[in-house]
Amino acid sequence: MSLSSEPWSNSHMPYRFTRRYQGKIKAVIFDWAGTVIDCGVFAPARTFVQIFKLEGVPITDAEARGPMGTHKRVHIQKVLDDPGVRSRWIAKFARPPTEADVDRMYDRFVPLQRESLKTNSQMIPGVVETIDTLRTKFDLKIGSSTGYTSPIMEDLKPIAEGQGFAPDFYATADLVPAARPCPHMVWLNAIQMNVHPIEAIIKVDDTVDGIREGLAAGCWTVGVAKTGNYMAASEEQLRSMDKNEYDKRIKRAYDILAECGSHYVIDSVVDLPSVILDINRKLAMGERP
Repeated sequence: MSLSSEPWSNSHMPYRFTRRYQGKIKAVIFDWAGTVIDCGVFAPARTFVQIFKLEGVPITDAEARGPMGTHKRVHIQKVLDDPGVRSRWIAKFARPPTEADVDRMYDRFVPLQRESLKTNSQMIPGVVETIDTLRTKFDLKIGSSTGYTSPIMEDLKPIAEGQGFAPDFYATADLVPAARPCPHMVWLNAIQMNVHPIEAIIKVDDTVDGIREGLAAGCWTVGVAKTGNYMAASEEQLRSMDKNEYDKRIKRAYDILAECGSHYVIDSVVDLPSVILDINRKLAMGERP
């Protein structure tokens, strides 16, 4: 059979018809740390600092936060790939880090992270009430995705439920072939919650890889700046922060999340209802993410 380089055509199909979703948002998928719990993302950041200290290669808070949002083993690998960290590692051990090093550090990370959750898992103010509004006023399903793995979620789930947060599905990084920035956890949420089309879903996250996860999946994305990883401040720190420092940090957080492709960036989840109304307006006009 010979193949033609001419564009495909069929005389029985002179027109192409486009099927476009014009309904409303049906579900929101939330990240965890920095989005709904742990304002400033201290549980994982402090644990990464701790495991590198145990290796004799201290890292800064900024270095620990760089790859935030990814599977935690991948996160360790990415920190080790940082030129500054890598050079300090080689100076300490006279060799580059290996896969065995990453495995050992990840094995240390999990129990330390589970312990850290006991003191760094407070719901961010207004989140529970906002999610209740999304369920009752907007009739939305609530999903979740995270760079945490199932063993960590086993500890985190009852802590969150005790504070009023219980999503309809929990997607952890170990449940999919590839975690963020790949789209699989968003798609797994869609399957398990029976929500379609993908344009009817919003992914809410405070990290670049979390936003990229939503973009790769084909859904709407909303970045969370004030309570997240790039602001890196607790509720108390936010209240007491010097105005110039606050303005500098919040601008940086907004810039990072906007420049990675977020459709919207907001201070916190509390601001989400007005975004949903705007997306519903766009969907009614035939727009897509």
